[in-house]
Amino acid sequence: MSLQDKYRSVLTLGEKFNAKDGYVEEADGVLRIGGSVEYQYEKDQMWDEIKRIGGENPSDIEADIKVRNTVIYARHTVERGESLSLIAKDYLKDVMAYKQIFAANSDTLEDPNKIFPGQELVIPFPEK
Repeated sequence: MSLQDKYRSVLTLGEKFNAKDGYVEEADGVLRIGGSVEYQYEKDQMWDEIKRIGGENPSDIEADIKVRNTVIYARHTVERGESLSLIAKDYLKDVMAYKQIFAANSDTLEDPNKIFPGQELVIPFPEK
């Protein structure tokens, strides 16, 4: 199996996230990939997938993933049935972080319990 096949799901994420200036090179037993994604969340998702496949410190891949927008963590378009706590769990790994999302969107949201399909939300960086 080639390294491109091994890490195909990472390359697919790059395509899903519309990575710009991307490259993929395989030489000397190492897959070198790079490009830029819009948000840190997308970069984190790609690195999580690299680690899932290759372990915590994979030696057969070198990834140089840059982030174009460093002001916010991500943007999310609300889908039917979602809540701020569900969105917070997905992006920030903490249901109580819905308060952060609400605060980051206070210019468009009046009540954390009232979000609607099609609304675009700013997802702030996780608090450390």
